[in-house]
Amino acid sequence: MRKFEISKALFKKASAIIPGGVNSPVRAFRAVGGNPLFIERARGSRIYDADGNAYLDYVLSWGPMILGHAHPRVVKALKNAVEKGTSYGAPTALETELAELVLKAYPSMDKVRMVNSGTEATMSAIRVARGFTGRDKIIKFEGCYHGHADGLLVKAGSGATTFGVPDSPGVPKDCAKNTLTLPYNDTKALKSMIEREWRSIACVIIEPVVGNIGCVLPRSSFLETLRKLTRSRGIVLIFDEVMTGFRVSFGGAQKYYGIDPDMTCLGKIIGGGLPVGAYGGKKDIMAMVSPEGPVYQAGTLSGNPLAMTAGVETIRELSKKGVYKQLEKKSSLLERGLIDAAKMAGVKTRFYRAGSMFCTYFTDLEVVDYTTAKSSDTVKFSKFFSEMLQRGVNLAPSQFEAGFMSLAHTDKDIDRTVRAAYEALKKI
Repeated sequence: MRKFEISKALFKKASAIIPGGVNSPVRAFRAVGGNPLFIERARGSRIYDADGNAYLDYVLSWGPMILGHAHPRVVKALKNAVEKGTSYGAPTALETELAELVLKAYPSMDKVRMVNSGTEATMSAIRVARGFTGRDKIIKFEGCYHGHADGLLVKAGSGATTFGVPDSPGVPKDCAKNTLTLPYNDTKALKSMIEREWRSIACVIIEPVVGNIGCVLPRSSFLETLRKLTRSRGIVLIFDEVMTGFRVSFGGAQKYYGIDPDMTCLGKIIGGGLPVGAYGGKKDIMAMVSPEGPVYQAGTLSGNPLAMTAGVETIRELSKKGVYKQLEKKSSLLERGLIDAAKMAGVKTRFYRAGSMFCTYFTDLEVVDYTTAKSSDTVKFSKFFSEMLQRGVNLAPSQFEAGFMSLAHTDKDIDRTVRAAYEALKKI
């Protein structure tokens, strides 16, 4: 039996001076019970807590660590960068280098602007879309999480879904009134809304694969229909690829599904584990951004040399031949193993995967949207999570979060994970 005494003490201390003891809600373990792990270090496919326990990690800092933790090339480059200074508040060649790498992988973008988080990226992209169209309303989809800007905390996913509070207090009604919400994968509702409201709709923002209620895949033709409808009505289509960017494929979900959005938001992987975000799009839209245009957006640490360094090194590694074939092989192996483990244990689950992101739902219903995702048995998931943790496997502490594969995970790691899953499923 693993013990977590030091983590418990650290959490108690943190709880006295940090709201909930954590700096991001899902980390608090309230959806699964118990106390959160306090991590001391990580390397490759493993993280190590303050009590000296090691875990195979499928959280990967919620997605960014696609190369694995503390990748030698990234660490070496960061050490060199730190010695030159951590922030200048001035342009560097690194910003242009990372921008070029991103634009090469995402041909839908002509220009890109670096920011510090996914929330900044989505908030800024929507502002630009409103400035470009002269319209105020936006459409988002139930369960899609686009950061914690006021107008986006309406039927959001992520921690909002975990705690059953999709609408946050503190969001003015006058702000939220311009956010229209629709069920994900509901083409009929989408068509009806756009035909009725298109004159006032600036943009549609969507997670092409919904990663903040687990891993919900788009139905056949849903994204194609969305693209056609928005283009026909002059509505800006924004793909929020903060999670799926460089994760679902090298060119993200838009390449994976063959869709050409007007704007794209990125984060996580493009910072190699450091705080970063980015938004970009077609040349005429991005011409609206200050100082080239009238739509204002700024950030003291935007494009800082440390995040740019980690991002450049990460994308260079990902661009090597055969990398995504490796990720697909590893992810497929885990998928088959977890599906078989559930069947052998007699537990009804649904497994979904897009590239190297995935989720196991404890339900026998097909998961296609927010409502069906919420049908999952969170009590069973909580027990499964705890049993896996005791067996040295770290999963996201919520049924409504995706898991991730890294290049550092080995076949032995995956075999061990599958065996642990079978034992855990048998116990619950």
